[in-house]
Amino acid sequence: MFPGATADREAASYVVVGAPLDATTTFQPGTRFGPDRVRRFSRTYDDYDHRTGSHFSELGVHDAGDVHPWDDVRAYLDHLAAECRSVVLDDAVPATIGGEHTVTYAGVEAVDPDTLVVCDAHLDLRDAYDGNPWNHACVTRRALDVADRAVIVGARTGSPEEWERAAAGDVEVVAPEDAREWIDGLDADAFAGESVYCSVDVDGLDPGFAPGTGTMEPFGLTPREVRDVVRAVAPHADGFDVVEVNDRDDGQAAAVAGKLLREFVRTHATAKAGE
Repeated sequence: MFPGATADREAASYVVVGAPLDATTTFQPGTRFGPDRVRRFSRTYDDYDHRTGSHFSELGVHDAGDVHPWDDVRAYLDHLAAECRSVVLDDAVPATIGGEHTVTYAGVEAVDPDTLVVCDAHLDLRDAYDGNPWNHACVTRRALDVADRAVIVGARTGSPEEWERAAAGDVEVVAPEDAREWIDGLDADAFAGESVYCSVDVDGLDPGFAPGTGTMEPFGLTPREVRDVVRAVAPHADGFDVVEVNDRDDGQAAAVAGKLLREFVRTHATAKAGE
């Protein structure tokens, strides 16, 4: 169980869903261990948060456990989307722990947002990778079949075709060196009136901070920058995930992933309480 996720499912405002998919990772596998590691390395965090004045255990979080995958990725995503959609239909917010980034599509399908805001080192705008349109390198491209637009914060690599796709009007790319200015330029109305889905691929962070991920890409975001993206987006978000954590470090990636999930819930709950 995710620490502090003590609410009953029927009374929950947030539902943690583990999605340990590890089918299309292209370099270092291990995302099947991501949900368990995020839960484990979040055990040391204090329940109380001074910034929001909140106890995490009092925010109505329920851990629904893992939705275990099988070989058919597309069928699994349909099933995972149904699980997340049941959360949405209960007027709660799904918070998915991956698993490879492909699982974000299921969350997006369930929430049906106007905008996807994703922290990622990679554009993930390929139409297919090795002939597979459901590879993790294609997830933002697939998400744009549902969402109207995508903002990719921290992207620093992609194929020529991906950069061409990124030049279209429904995609905004914020390079790592521009992230702080972009964050500081957001105001309270930045996503007003929009439904947003927020996704964090931990490889969006510089691998010096989160080495436990499949496809490390240097010169990335700092944990504080990603935290501030999550804080800015959370009040407008109807779904969240943190993905691509594997077991190839001493817990750094899992620790930051768990902290980001907590930041999302605390910020979202504080915003809703103030409405």
